[in-house]
Amino acid sequence: MTVWTPDWKLIVAGTDYTDIAIADITHQSGRSDIYSQPNPSYLQIALIALSGQTLPFAINDSLSLQVKNSSGSYVNLFGGDITDITVEVGATGSVATVVNYSILAMGSLVKLAKEIYNGTISQDEDGNQIYDLLSSVLLGSWNDVPAATTWATYDATTTWLNAENQGLGEIDQPGLYTMENRAAEPDTIYNIASFIADSAFGYLYESSNGDIGYADADHRQTYLLANGYVDLDANHALSQGLSTITRSADIRNDIYINYGNNFGSQETASSASSIALYGYKAESINSVLHDATSAQEVADRYIAQRAFPLAALQSITFPITNPEIDDSDRDNLLSVFMGQPLNIQNLPTQISAGEFEGYVEGWSWRTRFNELFLTINLSPVAFSQVAMRWNTVPITEAWNTLSNTLTWEYATIVA
Repeated sequence: MTVWTPDWKLIVAGTDYTDIAIADITHQSGRSDIYSQPNPSYLQIALIALSGQTLPFAINDSLSLQVKNSSGSYVNLFGGDITDITVEVGATGSVATVVNYSILAMGSLVKLAKEIYNGTISQDEDGNQIYDLLSSVLLGSWNDVPAATTWATYDATTTWLNAENQGLGEIDQPGLYTMENRAAEPDTIYNIASFIADSAFGYLYESSNGDIGYADADHRQTYLLANGYVDLDANHALSQGLSTITRSADIRNDIYINYGNNFGSQETASSASSIALYGYKAESINSVLHDATSAQEVADRYIAQRAFPLAALQSITFPITNPEIDDSDRDNLLSVFMGQPLNIQNLPTQISAGEFEGYVEGWSWRTRFNELFLTINLSPVAFSQVAMRWNTVPITEAWNTLSNTLTWEYATIVA
């Protein structure tokens, strides 16, 4: 039994605000299913200035919301920039005036939707193309630094390499698939990056501090092999709203990948057994893949991962203040991220036969009084993993780290 209550830290434009009360938060991050790139996260936070003070918030101010974990260290729940500010008088009297502030902040992916890119992109692997594209807007040039700036204005841990980093996170490089070059044609960086990521079975994501990263097609299983699952007990979750969903719309059993210059070439893959069971469910996909080998690998991956329906965990909510949650599980939930592998046990037998292994796709935070709730949705592991190329399997992996009941067919997709 571990008693825990939220201890917040709100940082706006570098200033720590500890003398105002956080009345409520509403948050959303990630995506609702595995077929789309994530939307920009958002945080709506209600603040009460009990002493009637004026808070000097402004549009585009950076905003970070943190909370103490079980060891007393602050961890990020959200990082972004303010987009909307509403100020309202809540109550007034002879002693003081209570002022309510409603702040809406958006995550860093929204920046990519507002930036137009009109440059060229050279033929390269997906991770390298994503890095070049994002660094064009998220890595500042030394020519942009004010002449009066000195090293004393930077954090002591800042290096020459990342001194002007304005939100570029971890990018999987070089990536797995060769992408076509791109001529100079204006479009938003978000649209261009999303097209590359979709073509390569990867995804963009926001870290909890607001940096933008890119995960290639093998990112999740590489992480799982190195770190394993976080085991959680469904008895610690709220029963109301807990649900899975199995959809015919998830099935892809005949795939056409269009690739190359103006999508002029095509590779295909199909599953006769899936067609026999579920009927013909085809999809034609335009991609920026460069060559037949990459296109065929992507087509085969679609069939390997999507030919048969699997249940996704649509919603499960953990009350983080539940004293039955131990410190380790609570800290893992506070550090939730897109692609986090979870093994949720002790589910009702009607829900995935009582146990669900999957990857976090999206999540939301909300508060009530002095409580904090985390609602997450997960896709099944098999929707993200296929047999890895031998040259991408972590060098520390050994056969004795796998279950002795695994067959060759599944040995490379189950950690």
